[in-house]
Formats: sequence, structure tokens, C-alpha cells
Amino acid sequence: MRIAITDACIFIDLYDLQLTVPFFTLDLEIHTSVDVLNELYHNQQQMLSAFQLTGKLTAHNISEGEKIEILSTPYPKSLSDSDKTVLFLASKLKAMVLSSDKTVRNCAKKSSIPYHGTIWIFDRLVDSQLLSKNEASIKLKKLITTNLVYKNNKELVEHMQERLVLWGK
Repeated sequence: MRIAITDACIFIDLYDLQLTVPFFTLDLEIHTSVDVLNELYHNQQQMLSAFQLTGKLTAHNISEGEKIEILSTPYPKSLSDSDKTVLFLASKLKAMVLSSDKTVRNCAKKSSIPYHGTIWIFDRLVDSQLLSKNEASIKLKKLITTNLVYKNNKELVEHMQERLVLWGK
């Protein structure tokens, strides 16, 4: 089972699209940092705490020594502290990063850390038959129309349109 370190934007998108439960059914070992969880709204935290209790989500508390290590790493200034913890944990655990944040993904790429985003998650959900192609199309369209990050990113919208064609909607 592959380890995936997930950032806040992924958890937010999954929550908003009501895909959190299917996501935790994927053949992935999901980890994040307490810093990431603290960025989420209370209702999002509550849902994720249920997955922590069942062992499907591991939340890492970053130690003082690790914080010093993170601070000494030349991360781009545009990264939030919680984004830095995601990259740090991915490097430490030799895991992939799940993020739709362009800066996080670029930093992962420069550090030779495998990374994927929401489209990849959709692909895994469809491939695993946890989401029908029709449901995936509906939720992907919702993501494009409601999330400004996707709506204003021509490249991402093109990738999403490819999926809609592939899924027949």
C-alpha cells in the first residue's frame, strides 16, 4: 500500500464534493500533519477525525526538531507552514504528495517527490469502481464551476475536459 501525504486543499475538495468516504476506501495509506488539519473548518476536522479513529488517517505532530529542520529547508516563501509539513513528511516517509496547489506540486517535483492532484484521485475512484463515470462527471463539473482555482486554470480545465470526454459526459 502506497503512502500519500495529503494537504488541506485535497481534503476541502473531497469534503465539498462528498467524496471523503470513497477516498479513504482507495488502496492508499493516508497521512497528513496536524498543521494541515488545523487549517480546516470544524465540520471538516470532525469528519476526518472519524478516519483517524479507525486508523485510516494518520496525523503527524511535527516536533520542535522537525520544525527547525523545516525552517532550514529552502522552501519557496509562497508555501504555507502547513504545506511545508506536507513536503517534509513526504520526503521523510518516502511518500507521494496529494495536492492541487501548484506551488506544492512544483516543489515536490523539484525534490523528486511523486505528486498527484484531484484529477488523479478521480481517476483512481473511477478505476476502483468507487465512483461511476457518470457520478465522476457530475462531481468534476461541479468542481470546475464552484472552485476558482480550477475555474481560472486553463491547463487544469483542459485535463478535466479530457476526463469528461473519456467518461462520456
